[in-house]
Amino acid sequence: MAVVSLDSKSFGAALVRPGILLIDWGAGWCAPCRGFEPTFEQVAMRHPDIIFARVDVDAQPELVGVLGVQVLPTLMVFRDGFLLLNHIGALLEPMLEDLVRQARALDMDDMRREVAQYRATQARVRVGLHAG
Repeated sequence: MAVVSLDSKSFGAALVRPGILLIDWGAGWCAPCRGFEPTFEQVAMRHPDIIFARVDVDAQPELVGVLGVQVLPTLMVFRDGFLLLNHIGALLEPMLEDLVRQARALDMDDMRREVAQYRATQARVRVGLHAG
């Protein structure tokens, strides 16, 4: 699948879509970003079932602010709406392929259980802080 561009209108729909989403945050003036583009595109072509997306930080400052992107390039990997990785810097192709493999292999049922347990623990901590 070709790399798609995300903007403030399409970002939410891409994020909540079931499956894996890789987002390359970059800018035309960023030399490392331009250097990473061919690698990102080649890996995208080998995984048509995954959304590979690019966000131009200059064109989408509101997304940059919401997601807290501060350094370019930044790669974010999501699965089923969960942020799995926030990586700063360009990756070599084998490293990007390994990230795809790891995202595919992740047991999302375990992930959901762990998140639910964490949230329950945090809720108890907040209640405990306000007691007494």
